[in-house]
Amino acid sequence: MSNNIQSVRGMNDLLPDATDTWQAFEAIVRDWLRRYGYREMRTPILEHTGLFKRAIGEVTDIVEKEMYTFVDELNGESLALRPEGTASSVRAVIQHNLLYDGGKRLWYTGPMFRHERPQKGRYRQFHQVGVEALGFAGPDVDAELIVMCADLWRELGIAPTLQLNTLGDIESRHRHRAKLIAYFEAHQDALDEDSKRRLHSNPLRILDSKNPAIQALNDAAPRLMDELDETALAHFDTLQALLRANGIAFEINPRLVRGLDYYNRTVFEWVTDQLGAQGTVCAGGRYDGLIEQLGGKPAPAAGFAMGIERLLSLMEVAGTPLATAVPDAYIVHAGDAAQAYAWQVAAALRGAGLAAMLHGGGGGFKSQMKKADASRARYAVIIGDDEVNARQVTLKPLRGTAGQTRVEVTLAIEYLKQALTEKA
Repeated sequence: MSNNIQSVRGMNDLLPDATDTWQAFEAIVRDWLRRYGYREMRTPILEHTGLFKRAIGEVTDIVEKEMYTFVDELNGESLALRPEGTASSVRAVIQHNLLYDGGKRLWYTGPMFRHERPQKGRYRQFHQVGVEALGFAGPDVDAELIVMCADLWRELGIAPTLQLNTLGDIESRHRHRAKLIAYFEAHQDALDEDSKRRLHSNPLRILDSKNPAIQALNDAAPRLMDELDETALAHFDTLQALLRANGIAFEINPRLVRGLDYYNRTVFEWVTDQLGAQGTVCAGGRYDGLIEQLGGKPAPAAGFAMGIERLLSLMEVAGTPLATAVPDAYIVHAGDAAQAYAWQVAAALRGAGLAAMLHGGGGGFKSQMKKADASRARYAVIIGDDEVNARQVTLKPLRGTAGQTRVEVTLAIEYLKQALTEKA
């Protein structure tokens, strides 16, 4: 039996071929967010457990079942690995008073952690990109968040569909909550244990149940939409009009409530049927009360988070090509003089902005050329005695049928840049 230590189940290694894909994806995302005026923030992966209890809600699957928590032996504080990014972002905004001079468009990326049964598309360590628009009250910001997602999907070559709903404001939710409790109490015998536990603490979460029997019961449950006041309805109507004006198709799903307590008014999910049971690739909405709830001055807020693993899986299904990181040149050399000169050539290529991999570990030209080909480099830069004496290099394409050429290093740099630009 092997004694090798394995990775924790549901926490996966990303090996070089995978990280090439991730980096290409991340480069697209960074440029997309830059174009919309969003700036990155980075928060710790460890937070006080109370942050998530206050933000997400104690009667949620995340807080009750899924958070990784432990007691810090140094001071006895309960700490948690972050299960999502919004609470941490809002905590940082309050702590550093970032809204002192007006609204902020922020984004983050990184690992999140939830203790649940691992399966395809659902991991114990997963990665998200999150976007937060803090200090903006209007439905135009909600629309911008959704429109910018649609722009990214086009760039990634995928086509999830948009589901939309509104949760209204606190007063309408209180009215709806009372009617929901009365309805489910009248059908208590049909409720499963989870729904019975949530009946009086958080009945809205029953509407989010994945149990088919409960979903059937939910079809006849009181609708939150019927309780909305004129202000919330106007917000939702304006949002829909803006989406239609921008060519964004959507489906209104009155049972879409989201799994976190902090949402109000707009909620949305981008979903797909191409990833099995894990169909949501991006979700978000408005959470106007969260900043005050966590101790800050009242300020509106909206945002979303997308799962990187699920998006990459969807891109794979769609056949979206992503560039991989390969060297521009692989430097082949033999002999002490050639090795010393090869180091100089490598420095010159890198100084000119080219990615140059210098062969290491010895071996003849034939074996080195095999390594050069395996590196997926575009060109081999060959250095032997003749090249050393002439202070030149020989360039050999590793893809295609073009022949090799021997030139001075400065000309080699120009040649490589031009050739690589033409093939890009």
